[in-house]
Amino acid sequence: MNVMSHRRSWSFLALGGLALAVPAHAAVPVDSIPAQLSVGSMFAAADWVVKLVIIGLLVASLVTWTVLVAKTLEFRKLSAAQKAVNAAILRAPSLAEARASAGGAVEMLEAASQELQLSAGALDDRDGLRERIATRFARMEAEAGRKLVRGVHVLATIGATAPFVGLFGTVWGIMNSFIGIAENQTTNLAVVAPGIAEALLATGVGLFAAIPAVVIYNHFSRQAAEQRALTADRSAAILNLVSRDLSRGIAGTGA
Repeated sequence: MNVMSHRRSWSFLALGGLALAVPAHAAVPVDSIPAQLSVGSMFAAADWVVKLVIIGLLVASLVTWTVLVAKTLEFRKLSAAQKAVNAAILRAPSLAEARASAGGAVEMLEAASQELQLSAGALDDRDGLRERIATRFARMEAEAGRKLVRGVHVLATIGATAPFVGLFGTVWGIMNSFIGIAENQTTNLAVVAPGIAEALLATGVGLFAAIPAVVIYNHFSRQAAEQRALTADRSAAILNLVSRDLSRGIAGTGA
């Protein structure tokens, strides 16, 4: 028997620098080769796990842009209000006039007036009075800081986890692609490429969700720091008014 007549012919496919031996008689199903690849078609043909990953990442991206719009409006309104109040307090010669010019509803002005009322019998202890007022202001600044970053920390979570979630979808999709290679007994790129493209789509969506989240989080972190600085400026200005009233001997009379 001629050995050469029974030798099977093999074709070789270069994939990633490796020569993969593929039987030449392995048929490629025509129905499994897509006519064209698009984001919609890749999503529709993806495994259900990959679909869930992509949908979750798109929801996270929607949350990111919602936070962007909401916090932008909030910071813009707060910044204008704080600058107006600070300007009124800096122009006022006394605590009573600052309350009148600022509308009397500013929380720090109310806290300073309340402390002056409670310390009416101990106004000679100026250092103690200033320390008590400064303690009140410190707690108010901490509470204001927590309100400023409310809803912003979710951006940090999205930015840190979205790439890994997308990578999970990619690993799952590529694993299914290799299972398909084993079942079809072919490594023809026309058959393998769609499955790999569907898997890589998850990584792309993960980066699409993560990158804006990180950028927006850093932006709002700077905005929150600026608002805290304005709050600190207001507390210092009010402490100066209290000290000025104490020097004039009118502290507590207007409270």
